[in-house]
Amino acid sequence: MGCGVLQTNGSPRGERSAILSSPAMGDRHAASIDAASDGESASPERIRIVIADDHTVVRSGLRMLFEGENDLEVVAEASDVESARRFVRGHHARVLVLDLSMPGDSSLEAIPSMREESPDTQIVVFTMRHEPAAAREALGAGALGYVLKDAAHAELVEAVRRAAVGESYLNPRLGARIASEPPPGPPDDLSNREVDVLRLIALGHTNAEIAEHVDLSVRTVETHRAHIQQKLRLSTRAELVGYALERGLIGAEARSDN
Repeated sequence: MGCGVLQTNGSPRGERSAILSSPAMGDRHAASIDAASDGESASPERIRIVIADDHTVVRSGLRMLFEGENDLEVVAEASDVESARRFVRGHHARVLVLDLSMPGDSSLEAIPSMREESPDTQIVVFTMRHEPAAAREALGAGALGYVLKDAAHAELVEAVRRAAVGESYLNPRLGARIASEPPPGPPDDLSNREVDVLRLIALGHTNAEIAEHVDLSVRTVETHRAHIQQKLRLSTRAELVGYALERGLIGAEARSDN
Protein backbone atom coordinates (compact mmCIF):
# COMPACT_ATOMS: atom_id res chain seq x y z
CA MET A 1 0.00 0.00 0.00
CA GLY A 2 2.90 2.26 0.79
CA CYS A 3 4.38 1.48 -2.61
CA GLY A 4 1.07 2.34 -4.20
CA VAL A 5 1.11 5.77 -2.56
CA LEU A 6 4.66 6.40 -3.68
CA GLN A 7 3.88 5.47 -7.27
CA THR A 8 0.84 7.72 -7.44
CA ASN A 9 1.79 10.80 -5.45
CA GLY A 10 5.36 10.42 -4.41
CA SER A 11 7.02 12.17 -7.34
CA PRO A 12 6.58 15.80 -8.33
CA ARG A 13 5.62 14.61 -11.82
CA GLY A 14 2.82 12.50 -10.39
CA GLU A 15 1.56 15.41 -8.33
CA ARG A 16 1.45 17.67 -11.39
CA SER A 17 -0.35 14.99 -13.40
CA ALA A 18 -2.91 14.47 -10.69
CA ILE A 19 -3.53 18.19 -10.30
CA LEU A 20 -3.80 18.87 -14.02
CA SER A 21 -6.21 15.99 -14.52
CA SER A 22 -8.38 16.77 -11.52
CA PRO A 23 -12.03 17.70 -12.13
CA ALA A 24 -11.59 21.00 -10.28
CA MET A 25 -8.77 22.09 -12.56
CA GLY A 26 -10.77 21.03 -15.62
CA ASP A 27 -13.64 23.21 -14.49
CA ARG A 28 -11.31 26.17 -13.94
CA HIS A 29 -9.69 25.65 -17.35
CA ALA A 30 -13.06 25.54 -19.08
CA ALA A 31 -14.14 28.62 -17.19
CA SER A 32 -11.05 30.51 -18.33
CA ILE A 33 -11.75 29.57 -21.96
CA ASP A 34 -15.36 30.71 -21.62
CA ALA A 35 -14.18 34.00 -20.09
CA ALA A 36 -11.79 34.57 -22.97
CA SER A 37 -14.54 33.82 -25.47
CA ASP A 38 -16.88 36.22 -23.67
CA GLY A 39 -14.18 38.89 -23.78
CA GLU A 40 -13.81 38.48 -27.54
CA SER A 41 -17.54 38.61 -28.18
CA ALA A 42 -17.93 41.63 -25.91
CA SER A 43 -15.47 43.73 -27.93
CA PRO A 44 -17.21 46.65 -29.69
CA GLU A 45 -18.22 46.14 -33.30
CA ARG A 46 -16.12 48.11 -35.75
CA ILE A 47 -17.75 50.85 -37.80
CA ARG A 48 -17.93 49.74 -41.43
CA ILE A 49 -17.04 52.60 -43.81
CA VAL A 50 -17.30 53.14 -47.57
CA ILE A 51 -15.07 55.91 -48.97
CA ALA A 52 -16.34 57.72 -52.09
CA ASP A 53 -13.87 60.09 -53.75
CA ASP A 54 -12.63 60.26 -57.32
CA HIS A 55 -8.99 60.82 -56.31
CA THR A 56 -7.04 57.64 -55.56
CA VAL A 57 -4.55 59.44 -53.31
CA VAL A 58 -7.38 60.84 -51.18
CA ARG A 59 -8.99 57.43 -50.80
CA SER A 60 -5.65 55.86 -49.84
CA GLY A 61 -5.02 58.55 -47.24
CA LEU A 62 -8.46 58.13 -45.72
CA ARG A 63 -8.05 54.35 -45.61
CA MET A 64 -4.79 54.74 -43.68
CA LEU A 65 -6.42 57.25 -41.33
CA PHE A 66 -9.44 55.08 -40.55
CA GLU A 67 -7.61 51.78 -40.29
CA GLY A 68 -5.28 53.35 -37.73
CA GLU A 69 -8.30 53.48 -35.40
CA ASN A 70 -9.33 50.32 -33.53
CA ASP A 71 -13.05 50.91 -34.01
CA LEU A 72 -13.08 51.81 -37.73
CA GLU A 73 -12.94 49.55 -40.78
CA VAL A 74 -12.92 50.47 -44.48
CA VAL A 75 -14.94 47.90 -46.41
CA ALA A 76 -14.90 49.49 -49.89
CA GLU A 77 -13.74 52.45 -51.98
CA ALA A 78 -15.72 54.13 -54.76
CA SER A 79 -14.73 56.69 -57.37
CA ASP A 80 -18.24 57.75 -58.43
CA VAL A 81 -21.76 58.01 -57.06
CA GLU A 82 -23.12 54.85 -58.67
CA SER A 83 -20.27 52.72 -57.28
CA ALA A 84 -20.77 54.28 -53.85
CA ARG A 85 -24.45 53.42 -53.98
CA ARG A 86 -23.68 49.82 -54.95
CA PHE A 87 -20.95 49.33 -52.32
CA VAL A 88 -23.07 50.79 -49.53
CA ARG A 89 -25.80 48.25 -50.28
CA GLY A 90 -23.46 45.32 -50.84
CA HIS A 91 -21.25 45.85 -47.79
CA HIS A 92 -23.95 47.10 -45.37
CA ALA A 93 -21.80 50.10 -44.47
CA ARG A 94 -22.57 52.04 -41.33
CA VAL A 95 -21.07 55.27 -42.70
CA LEU A 96 -20.45 56.59 -46.21
CA VAL A 97 -17.77 59.28 -46.48
CA LEU A 98 -18.86 61.16 -49.60
CA ASP A 99 -17.05 63.71 -51.75
CA LEU A 100 -19.34 66.26 -53.42
CA SER A 101 -17.31 66.77 -56.59
CA MET A 102 -17.13 63.42 -58.37
CA PRO A 103 -17.75 62.78 -62.08
CA GLY A 104 -21.12 61.49 -63.19
CA ASP A 105 -24.25 61.87 -61.09
CA SER A 106 -24.48 64.68 -58.55
CA SER A 107 -23.47 63.60 -55.05
CA LEU A 108 -25.84 66.10 -53.46
CA GLU A 109 -28.81 64.96 -55.51
CA ALA A 110 -27.99 61.31 -54.73
CA ILE A 111 -28.05 61.73 -50.93
CA PRO A 112 -31.85 61.44 -50.46
CA SER A 113 -32.14 58.30 -52.61
CA MET A 114 -29.11 56.71 -50.92
CA ARG A 115 -30.66 57.32 -47.51
CA GLU A 116 -33.93 55.81 -48.73
CA GLU A 117 -32.23 52.74 -50.22
CA SER A 118 -29.88 52.21 -47.24
CA PRO A 119 -31.50 53.81 -44.17
CA ASP A 120 -28.97 52.22 -41.80
CA THR A 121 -26.08 53.95 -43.56
CA GLN A 122 -25.29 57.48 -42.43
CA ILE A 123 -23.53 59.95 -44.73
CA VAL A 124 -20.63 62.24 -43.87
CA VAL A 125 -19.81 64.74 -46.61
CA PHE A 126 -16.06 65.34 -47.05
CA THR A 127 -15.48 68.24 -49.41
CA MET A 128 -13.56 71.35 -50.40
CA ARG A 129 -16.77 73.36 -50.66
CA HIS A 130 -16.82 76.04 -47.97
CA GLU A 131 -20.12 77.70 -48.96
CA PRO A 132 -22.83 77.65 -46.29
CA ALA A 133 -25.40 76.95 -49.02
CA ALA A 134 -23.69 73.66 -49.91
CA ALA A 135 -23.63 72.58 -46.26
CA ARG A 136 -27.29 73.50 -45.82
CA GLU A 137 -28.25 71.55 -48.90
CA ALA A 138 -26.23 68.46 -47.93
CA LEU A 139 -27.56 68.37 -44.39
CA GLY A 140 -31.06 69.13 -45.59
CA ALA A 141 -30.82 66.24 -48.06
CA GLY A 142 -30.05 63.79 -45.27
CA ALA A 143 -26.30 63.87 -44.56
CA LEU A 144 -25.39 63.80 -40.86
CA GLY A 145 -21.88 65.23 -41.17
CA TYR A 146 -20.15 67.96 -43.17
CA VAL A 147 -16.36 68.12 -42.94
CA LEU A 148 -13.98 70.27 -44.99
CA LYS A 149 -10.97 68.61 -46.59
CA ASP A 150 -8.57 71.11 -45.02
CA ALA A 151 -9.77 70.22 -41.52
CA ALA A 152 -7.70 68.20 -39.04
CA HIS A 153 -7.83 64.42 -39.40
CA ALA A 154 -9.34 64.09 -35.94
CA GLU A 155 -12.34 66.11 -37.08
CA LEU A 156 -13.27 63.59 -39.78
CA VAL A 157 -12.81 60.66 -37.41
CA GLU A 158 -15.08 62.37 -34.88
CA ALA A 159 -17.70 63.05 -37.56
CA VAL A 160 -17.70 59.39 -38.61
CA ARG A 161 -18.06 58.18 -35.03
CA ARG A 162 -20.89 60.59 -34.37
CA ALA A 163 -22.70 59.66 -37.56
CA ALA A 164 -22.44 55.97 -36.68
CA VAL A 165 -24.56 56.60 -33.56
CA GLY A 166 -26.96 58.98 -35.29
CA GLU A 167 -25.41 62.26 -34.21
CA SER A 168 -24.70 65.17 -36.56
CA TYR A 169 -21.41 66.99 -37.09
CA LEU A 170 -20.72 70.29 -38.85
CA ASN A 171 -17.32 71.88 -39.36
CA PRO A 172 -17.08 74.53 -36.59
CA ARG A 173 -15.88 77.35 -38.85
CA LEU A 174 -18.62 76.66 -41.35
CA GLY A 175 -21.16 76.37 -38.56
CA ALA A 176 -20.18 79.82 -37.30
CA ARG A 177 -20.66 81.26 -40.78
CA ILE A 178 -24.06 79.65 -41.12
CA ALA A 179 -25.10 80.98 -37.72
CA SER A 180 -24.01 84.52 -38.60
CA GLU A 181 -25.64 84.59 -42.04
CA PRO A 182 -29.40 84.47 -42.57
CA PRO A 183 -30.44 81.45 -44.62
CA PRO A 184 -30.87 82.33 -48.27
CA GLY A 185 -34.30 82.07 -49.72
CA PRO A 186 -36.73 83.55 -52.21
CA PRO A 187 -38.57 86.85 -51.68
CA ASP A 188 -41.64 86.74 -49.48
CA ASP A 189 -43.95 87.17 -52.47
CA LEU A 190 -42.86 83.84 -53.98
CA SER A 191 -45.12 81.03 -52.75
CA ASN A 192 -43.85 77.62 -51.62
CA ARG A 193 -45.29 76.03 -54.77
CA GLU A 194 -43.54 78.63 -56.92
CA VAL A 195 -40.28 77.84 -55.12
CA ASP A 196 -40.74 74.17 -55.96
CA VAL A 197 -41.39 75.00 -59.61
CA LEU A 198 -38.45 77.40 -59.74
CA ARG A 199 -36.09 74.77 -58.35
CA LEU A 200 -37.20 72.24 -60.95
CA ILE A 201 -36.88 74.80 -63.75
CA ALA A 202 -33.35 75.59 -62.61
CA LEU A 203 -32.51 71.87 -62.58
CA GLY A 204 -33.44 71.69 -66.27
CA HIS A 205 -36.83 69.97 -66.15
CA THR A 206 -39.43 70.65 -68.84
CA ASN A 207 -42.91 71.91 -67.98
CA ALA A 208 -44.30 68.41 -68.52
CA GLU A 209 -41.71 66.87 -66.19
CA ILE A 210 -42.37 69.53 -63.56
CA ALA A 211 -46.10 68.86 -63.79
CA GLU A 212 -45.47 65.19 -63.08
CA HIS A 213 -43.12 65.98 -60.17
CA VAL A 214 -45.51 68.33 -58.35
CA ASP A 215 -48.74 66.64 -59.47
CA LEU A 216 -50.13 69.61 -61.39
CA SER A 217 -51.33 70.14 -64.94
CA VAL A 218 -48.91 71.48 -67.53
CA ARG A 219 -51.07 74.60 -67.90
CA THR A 220 -50.83 75.29 -64.16
CA VAL A 221 -47.05 74.89 -64.27
CA GLU A 222 -46.90 77.35 -67.15
CA THR A 223 -48.92 79.81 -65.08
CA HIS A 224 -46.57 79.38 -62.10
CA ARG A 225 -43.59 79.91 -64.38
CA ALA A 226 -45.05 83.12 -65.76
CA HIS A 227 -45.75 84.40 -62.23
CA ILE A 228 -42.18 83.54 -61.13
CA GLN A 229 -40.64 85.39 -64.05
CA GLN A 230 -42.89 88.37 -63.47
CA LYS A 231 -42.18 88.57 -59.73
CA LEU A 232 -38.43 88.14 -60.15
CA ARG A 233 -38.27 90.22 -63.33
CA LEU A 234 -36.30 87.47 -65.03
CA SER A 235 -37.03 86.23 -68.52
CA THR A 236 -34.60 83.41 -69.37
CA ARG A 237 -33.88 80.03 -67.83
CA ALA A 238 -30.21 81.00 -67.43
CA GLU A 239 -31.29 83.93 -65.25
CA LEU A 240 -33.52 81.66 -63.19
CA VAL A 241 -30.63 79.21 -62.70
CA GLY A 242 -28.36 82.03 -61.52
CA TYR A 243 -31.03 83.24 -59.11
CA ALA A 244 -31.58 79.72 -57.71
CA LEU A 245 -27.83 79.26 -57.19
CA GLU A 246 -27.46 82.60 -55.39
CA ARG A 247 -30.37 81.75 -53.12
CA GLY A 248 -29.11 78.26 -52.33
CA LEU A 249 -32.12 76.54 -53.92
CA ILE A 250 -29.85 74.23 -55.95
CA GLY A 251 -26.20 73.18 -55.69
CA ALA A 252 -23.46 74.29 -58.05
CA GLU A 253 -23.34 70.81 -59.63
CA ALA A 254 -26.85 71.37 -60.95
CA ARG A 255 -25.82 74.28 -63.17
CA SER A 256 -26.66 73.46 -66.75
CA ASP A 257 -24.87 74.53 -69.92
CA ASN A 258 -28.20 75.55 -71.42
